[in-house]
Amino acid sequence: MNGAILVVGGAGYIGSHMTKMLVQSGHSVIVLDNLCTGFRDAVRYGRLIEGDLADSALLDQIFTENDIAAVLHFAALSQVGESMREPARYYRNNVANTQNLLDAMLRHGVKRFIFSSTAAIFGEPKTPLIDEHHPQRPINPYGHSKRMVEEVLADYDKAYGLRYVCLRYFNAAGADPEGELGERHDPETHLIPLVLQAASGRRDHIAVFGNDYPTPDGTCVRDYIHVWDLCSAHLLALEHLLADGRSDAFNLGNGAGFSVQEVIHTARRVTGRKIPVQIQDRRPGDPAVLVADSQKARRGLGWEPRFAALEQIIAHAWGWEQRQGKDW
Repeated sequence: MNGAILVVGGAGYIGSHMTKMLVQSGHSVIVLDNLCTGFRDAVRYGRLIEGDLADSALLDQIFTENDIAAVLHFAALSQVGESMREPARYYRNNVANTQNLLDAMLRHGVKRFIFSSTAAIFGEPKTPLIDEHHPQRPINPYGHSKRMVEEVLADYDKAYGLRYVCLRYFNAAGADPEGELGERHDPETHLIPLVLQAASGRRDHIAVFGNDYPTPDGTCVRDYIHVWDLCSAHLLALEHLLADGRSDAFNLGNGAGFSVQEVIHTARRVTGRKIPVQIQDRRPGDPAVLVADSQKARRGLGWEPRFAALEQIIAHAWGWEQRQGKDW
């Protein structure tokens, strides 16, 4: 394939895994990241350019000096609680800076874009399984910012011929099956790494927010998708656009949910460790069940998750957590 793939946010959790898959698939990769949440040492594949999407001059330089075939976007801020406290930061980074990137792409004739979107655009679920036709009523600035970008992309397609694929994640989890890369957030907010930190001793317990939901064991049910499977969907979406496919949007999940209690029990089996639990009050806005209907992605992209079993997801994440233990 002629032209490199520009991965913005490629030093982060999902972006770093994506760069590895792209290089292994024969693509040339350039990473642009401001390292506000990413890690320099996570860019093991491709060339890192440290910089910000707000820097139009830098974007012009990148597109002028490199033959870019497509752009993959992983550079959003993504903490729901923080977005409630600092909405201006989220709209500036997630919306205005993304538009800045899109405008730079158009100035340089680059018209293929893959956007890392989110289930948060749907808001409170109306049905247990969420497909692409589910109403979009986000309930926080983070979800609003992602929905706004999806609307901008639809308008840019109609007006300027910019082709895009939006991929709506549910709960990304797991780590590189080969052990090179994994999940690092500061602070950590995702259930599986928190549970495994309790297993390794980096955390003294795991908090369970509510055990009286209308689910089989009373804890919330979520759809966990392995990060490597997420990346495979992006690769298929890229191939779709490089073959002049039309713009589209897909929900990505396993299509089966696991409860918080199931995650903890499975982690105990995988790790062989005790994991202390504290039951706390429900968190406002936590729906009982949130699971993706990803049939459209399976049909439209030919996508099939390889690591759908919760044991696989946790085993890969545990391997990464144990490697982190060398540094604490």
